[in-house]
Amino acid sequence: MFIAEGVRSVEELLASRLRVRAVILAPALSATDRGLELQSVIEAASSARGFELASVTDSELAAAAETDSPQGVIAIAEQPERSFEQVDTARLILLLDGVQDPGNVGTILRTAQAFGIAATVALPGTVDLWNPKVVRSAMGALFSHHAFHASASDTIAFLRGHSMPIWASSASAEPIGAQIGQQGFRPGGGSAIAIVVGNEGSGVSQELVNASSRTVAIPVRGVESLNVAVATGILLYALTTA
Repeated sequence: MFIAEGVRSVEELLASRLRVRAVILAPALSATDRGLELQSVIEAASSARGFELASVTDSELAAAAETDSPQGVIAIAEQPERSFEQVDTARLILLLDGVQDPGNVGTILRTAQAFGIAATVALPGTVDLWNPKVVRSAMGALFSHHAFHASASDTIAFLRGHSMPIWASSASAEPIGAQIGQQGFRPGGGSAIAIVVGNEGSGVSQELVNASSRTVAIPVRGVESLNVAVATGILLYALTTA
């Protein structure tokens, strides 16, 4: 199970195909027109989709909420079953290698969905994709984008089995722009690869570097490094528009 908290997250959850198990409502939800509209949608969906509906006080909901200023609604839903079996190997795959900050991961998931990435695979050391902060910062992307956890060994075996090269990001590598198009790899033109972004402090693990066919960098000036979510966005843009 996981929880989706707040008006935006619950709206996106109800618009998805995920199974909702329960929704908790508090009077604070009806304080805005958008909240009132969502409440009507929830009440109609409760019987149609067969989930439990519970009403509590604002203080009771605040005691259960993760945020400092809850918006009067929390939903409980089932985590979807996702695996490599459903991955489209004709498109780019994103690997998260030990990315620990929930806000960064949520932003990355939303960015991956925006660029049409086939899947995001969270490798060991990466924060739980269904952590409430990840769910919140992904702003609904997690409900439809094919994201799941897997071991490094299973991931490498899957990619090798489908002849998908791995590119690892590294601040000390050759700029990515100079490498796109070399040896026929043009992800935006139909050749699929897996791109790895690593831990905020230590970067991509040696295991993934060793499994990679090349390392790529984002050329920067005046700073040592970029936030991993920002860097991922730049890499995905470069790879999908090549």
